[in-house]
Amino acid sequence: MPTLDLVAASSEDYRRRAERRLPRPLFDYIDGGSYDEATLKANVADLRALKFRQRVMHDVSKIDTRLELFGESWTMPLALAPIGLGGMMAKRAEVQAVRAANAFGIPFCLSAVAICSLEEVARAAKQPFWFQLYMMRDRGHVVELLRRAEAVGCKTLIFTVDLAVVGARYRDVRNGLSGGTSLWGRLRGGFFEYMLHPRWAYDVGLRGKPHTFGNLVHYVPKATVPNEFKSWVDAQFDASVTWKDIAWLRQIWPGNLVIKGVLGKDDAIAAADVGADAVVVSNHGGRQLDGVSSSIAMLPRVLDAVGARLPVLMDSGVRSGLDVVRALALGARATLIGRPWIWAAAALGEKGVLSLLDAFQGEMRVGMALAGIVSLNKVNADVLDVIA
Repeated sequence: MPTLDLVAASSEDYRRRAERRLPRPLFDYIDGGSYDEATLKANVADLRALKFRQRVMHDVSKIDTRLELFGESWTMPLALAPIGLGGMMAKRAEVQAVRAANAFGIPFCLSAVAICSLEEVARAAKQPFWFQLYMMRDRGHVVELLRRAEAVGCKTLIFTVDLAVVGARYRDVRNGLSGGTSLWGRLRGGFFEYMLHPRWAYDVGLRGKPHTFGNLVHYVPKATVPNEFKSWVDAQFDASVTWKDIAWLRQIWPGNLVIKGVLGKDDAIAAADVGADAVVVSNHGGRQLDGVSSSIAMLPRVLDAVGARLPVLMDSGVRSGLDVVRALALGARATLIGRPWIWAAAALGEKGVLSLLDAFQGEMRVGMALAGIVSLNKVNADVLDVIA
């Protein structure tokens, strides 16, 4: 029998709790990657392979994890990444997450395919939040969503560029979420599996309604559950997008433009050339092209190409505050986390997200202190140990 965690101390603890609480199709959706999930695993393993250089007998009595970026003050170099379908994992999860992020003093980014809408999240937010979007075939929809984001006070747009087509996520196929054809897949993806999780069924299934894509209900007015949006969303992925479309986007979006999904020098340079204010080195958490290098492995190449021109952030595989320090040591200005915060929200809601963020900051402080540094501007490659 699995051991019940009395206290969740790490993101992995929250992952286990989320797995117990969520119906299998929903847990697999947030936990899985594409194809054989090799890149998903590499994202985590390559970060953990970076070893610290411990240094002692330094005055580390005052550790400062604060960061200034995009005209905002962050309590640590960490933001909550956009998560599609977040509100299916916990009751109005995006609202709970923005509250936690605001309370902690870090950015929250709302996904275009979130359950909660821009307007609902804005009513709960005490500070401006970020908005994530991808290029839709109907550019009019893009303009409308950007105007709505402006209207609620969003100043930073995370634009995802690695979704021209969607990677095949085999877990979603097997459990029926992506149209699995086996009888077991249909059962696991339907009423049977959800009723095996009564806590979820009551808290999210009943009390967490409506289960619509809040930002997209205007375009699919008859949809009442996420699956009924699927064909419309799939049809809007535009495989013809080029950097010219991002140049157009730059002209119509007045705020910060952050390009997410960059994994190489050429794309990083192209993003900078069309006017991006920052890039996020990301492979979509291993959910798109399986077999590409981990984000942390590609970070130095992107920094070499554009690090002198704009801030470079990274995501994919960050599971602890120690991972944040590792990424900063290789040159990232900040990191984003997706799975850890939605695991925490699924397990304990807003309280869980706050506890997770506190753990991340505590891990950062320990890592910095035992590396002999007290502020982020001292975090560099010397923090890491190179074993000959």
